[in-house]
Amino acid sequence: MRNYVIGLDYGSDSVRAVLIETATGQEIASKVHFYQRWKQNKYCNASINQFRQHPLDHIEGLEDVIKSVVTQSKVEPESIKGICIDTTGSSPIPIDKCGTPLALTKGFEENPNAMMILWKDHTAINEANEINELAENWGGENYTKYEGGIYSSEWFWAKILHIIRQDDAVKNAAYSWMEHCDLLTYLLIENKDLKSFKRSRCAAGHKAMWHESWGGLPSEAFLEQLDPYLSSLRNRLFDETYTSNEVAGKLSVEWSKKLGLTTNTVIAVGTFDAHAGALGAKIEEHTLVRVMGTSTCDIMVSSKKLLGTKTVKGICGQVDGSVIPGMEGLEAGQSAFGDLLAWFKDMLSWPIDNLVLTSDVLDEAQKSELKEEIEANFIKKLSEQAENIPLSESIPTALDWINGRRTPDANQALKAAMSNLSLGTKAPHIFKALVNAICFGSKKIVERFEEEGVAINSVIGIGGVARKSPFIMQTLANVLDKPIKVAASDQAPALGAAIYAAVASGIYANVIEASKKMGSNFEVIYYPEKEKVPVYKNQMQSYNELSSFVENITKK
Repeated sequence: MRNYVIGLDYGSDSVRAVLIETATGQEIASKVHFYQRWKQNKYCNASINQFRQHPLDHIEGLEDVIKSVVTQSKVEPESIKGICIDTTGSSPIPIDKCGTPLALTKGFEENPNAMMILWKDHTAINEANEINELAENWGGENYTKYEGGIYSSEWFWAKILHIIRQDDAVKNAAYSWMEHCDLLTYLLIENKDLKSFKRSRCAAGHKAMWHESWGGLPSEAFLEQLDPYLSSLRNRLFDETYTSNEVAGKLSVEWSKKLGLTTNTVIAVGTFDAHAGALGAKIEEHTLVRVMGTSTCDIMVSSKKLLGTKTVKGICGQVDGSVIPGMEGLEAGQSAFGDLLAWFKDMLSWPIDNLVLTSDVLDEAQKSELKEEIEANFIKKLSEQAENIPLSESIPTALDWINGRRTPDANQALKAAMSNLSLGTKAPHIFKALVNAICFGSKKIVERFEEEGVAINSVIGIGGVARKSPFIMQTLANVLDKPIKVAASDQAPALGAAIYAAVASGIYANVIEASKKMGSNFEVIYYPEKEKVPVYKNQMQSYNELSSFVENITKK
């Protein structure tokens, strides 16, 4: 009998599931579910960088996508051996003593502070700064040293500290907190003991300052100085963490009935989307995997022997086993990648949405057709015209910090900027400047790894941007001056999650072996265009100068 596994990938806008045949990695069925409340922009306020998601969006999506792939595939339920879930992060959720998200309990159904605090929520900038100040000066262990030396407002403790200071009701009701990947894993398994539940090494190590060398999470004494609530919370969290090749539990009776599966299906320990995506793209040592979506995550793995006790400054963490058990997982990234281009598209769309599509000159059918045509061609036309701008023509210099800077050296207070505008600057010039900016931001990450002694021999791109935008990928190859391979899978993170599930369910002995058999092939390689590399090198100097200027005025 053939064996199958399911990988679930929770992104910012949707969740997708893939059902994978384990011997070959063949995708048998897939399904995407978009979050309905999120599409209505509920619980969010972009003007203050507040981005929250209702757990019902995730739970409804979970049931929809798994049932869909099981129904589509028509495989026997007994042959589906394992499930693994990856999510964005850090995206913590407050829970009660039973492990129920507060947003699903009476009185908190519409409270944004009781929702999942999405990774790109930056309302905790002040709290992150406070954590960094204390870590540097309290006289004990610097708990940020394995997370690049700078704690971010995107991460676990800063978000919790912000929420409990904003909302006493949530503070008093929140018995504990869970990362998104842990909560969805916990939801599926039979065992509901919070204390023994296996928490994700990826989430804890990269976002919650967990490290074996100091016995797990930061000490009560350290957390007490931030807020007594955090100190008491520590005892209601966890001491040990687990890699995603391990079993979190078996599918519960309740969920096996909902999904049409059996209680013998193994549920693997949860993971993060970028880490799973790197595995789905067959990551190897000295390979940088760029997971390119609304933001980017840049993932590397390194042998413990190579790194030793060295810590890489300014990244999002280095954690034993977070990507491949037995190796150090290294994470960096940009807070906005696709989001930067989406912002520009939304801005340019204002007159269309507010004048053209509200006009009485067109009937409703014409408006609908026009809207579809614009959506299909907007970025495509901008890309074509931007690509045709001669290298000799003046291009503005832009920064990619529209949602702050994740790495190198996290600083979510930074904002985007643009210089060198003129009366000759048109929309394609600005679009090209923004594409350059996200590529220059990528180059800064590569430079930081190499400055810190982590060699990068090859680059792999995964995600929608990598597969759908040759213009961006060719620009990136020119800026990095490195070939870039693009993974053929549309769903590399979900595929990586499926690989973890295959190991957890005992089909493969380890994730390296499973990745070689099940991982994605590559569909194209972008090589640097040697005549353009020096041009981008000169343009990056302008990027560096603008970066320094904006950083200086931000400090002031």
